Amino acid sequence: MGVLGTTGLASAQANATVRIGYQKSSTLIAVLKTQGVLEQQLAPLGVKLSWHEFTSGLPLLEALNLDNLDFTADVADTVPVFAQAAGANLTFVAQEAPSPTAQAIVVRSDSPLRSVADLKGKRVGFAKAAGVHYLLIAALEKAGLSLRDIEPAYLTPADGRAAFERGAIDAWVVWDPFLSAAQRQSNIRVLADGTGVASYQRYYLASTRYAQARPDVLKVIYAELVKTGQWVKANPRDAAALLAPVWGLDAATVEQANGRRSYAVRPVVLDGLAEQQRIADAFLSEKLLPKRVNTLEVSLYKPGA
Repeated sequence: MGVLGTTGLASAQANATVRIGYQKSSTLIAVLKTQGVLEQQLAPLGVKLSWHEFTSGLPLLEALNLDNLDFTADVADTVPVFAQAAGANLTFVAQEAPSPTAQAIVVRSDSPLRSVADLKGKRVGFAKAAGVHYLLIAALEKAGLSLRDIEPAYLTPADGRAAFERGAIDAWVVWDPFLSAAQRQSNIRVLADGTGVASYQRYYLASTRYAQARPDVLKVIYAELVKTGQWVKANPRDAAALLAPVWGLDAATVEQANGRRSYAVRPVVLDGLAEQQRIADAFLSEKLLPKRVNTLEVSLYKPGA
């Protein structure tokens, strides 16, 4: 009895802090973090927060899989596919409705490249496993090409922009707010965005262990994400003013970026995961996944349960 009691106490103490991972582009979590909303809402449950920033989605989900995080802010639709292939035990908590224009393939304004087909043989920079990775695959396929027809350069958004501006890459595939910042600060032209090829739905996830242990915490987080998404869309200038210093961008750039994101947070249902399978199959075809992934074999959090 003494051993069991100690174990139970340790488990309760471990779950008294929810460890949240996020990226710079995690808009709704950035708003909640800045306003201190989650701390206020979770205090009655005796739960505290610890925040952990990541430069991209794949390391974020790796941390979740290693039990170094409990919950992740939104990651691009491609990222869970890699996590599933690695055997991660994840629960899908929420999904943002599509935002296809919030990511794009761009070239410099004076570039001779005029279509996706012109990327053949060119050096293209993008973040591995990010939503832009699939956008590039899908756009190339539509143009009758594949990743084997270009020279990929795996770069973080910051490194990608630096390489793009010094001419080290011919094209750059990037998402908001980095896309809007580049559009407003550099001479660039959009070659193609996600319209008709990649819907760009972002996912919020938790470790299945945490989802089973603290559904009450996820209920609070989910409700606040829904409300925050509605607030950002209803108050674009106020949201931009709040986020500008957090992101280190001017308010006009933030407002432009937010205008292209849906921020419509909704439950994840199996019928809504069809594109996830297309993403997984595309990465498998490019030999970027070690095995086929069935994207329907996932745990789903049900907000109303």
